[in-house]
Amino acid sequence: MPEPRDDVVTHLNRVLELQAFPDYGPMGLQVHGRDVVDTVVTAVSASRALFEVAAERDAGLVVVHHGLFWDKDSRVVDPMLRERLRMLFDHDINLAAYHLALDGHPTLGNNARIIEALGFRRERVGFAHVGDRPVGWFGSASDSLPADDFAVRVEQAVGPLHANYANGPPEVRRIAVCSGGGPRYFPEVAASGCDAFVTGDMFEPAEMWSRELGVHFLAAGHYATEVFGVQALADLISAELDCDAEFIDLPTNA
Repeated sequence: MPEPRDDVVTHLNRVLELQAFPDYGPMGLQVHGRDVVDTVVTAVSASRALFEVAAERDAGLVVVHHGLFWDKDSRVVDPMLRERLRMLFDHDINLAAYHLALDGHPTLGNNARIIEALGFRRERVGFAHVGDRPVGWFGSASDSLPADDFAVRVEQAVGPLHANYANGPPEVRRIAVCSGGGPRYFPEVAASGCDAFVTGDMFEPAEMWSRELGVHFLAAGHYATEVFGVQALADLISAELDCDAEFIDLPTNA
């Protein structure tokens, strides 16, 4: 039996503690479509290509990490936004977005899931706070790992490295992870005694910071570091709600 759209969104808002994460735009339900939902697709970023896939699957709800609306953007509905909205309106599709809440969630979030995928244990403390909630997390291991082996593990668990500035200690035991655009937090995590920092984006100062701070810096791509949360949401929706949910992989080189 299909789920009411508002019940699905309310459930996601509650599980992700949406109100605890002040963000850069409106999060949760961004575009209203049909009132009931039986099929959901999740993905990293809103795009026309994603909405075309959602329409092919007759999805009633699309859930993304990067939505359509951001505070810094113009309020003008330009041709690209018009076409994206037209796809949603024509097929009566709802759109919901979860940004920082999905980065920072301690079990479903991108950073917690990356730490788990790397075989490390998430610590109870984090960094890159939004209000009183951390978005990035520290991870630790009982046994240290040679730095070269750690880099290989990141490639296997996340994806090809866009940058690997190997200027930290020979062995990696404690790491920091902040997906996407996390490089600006590098000095903060270095001051917290980490051996390696895993993030998404490359960052011009990062190589010199790595040398001077003595911490490994690994950038595995903005997209690749942010698939983890929306994959977890697809699993959660399928398990906890009367909806079929599927993660749609539309990778970019970023």
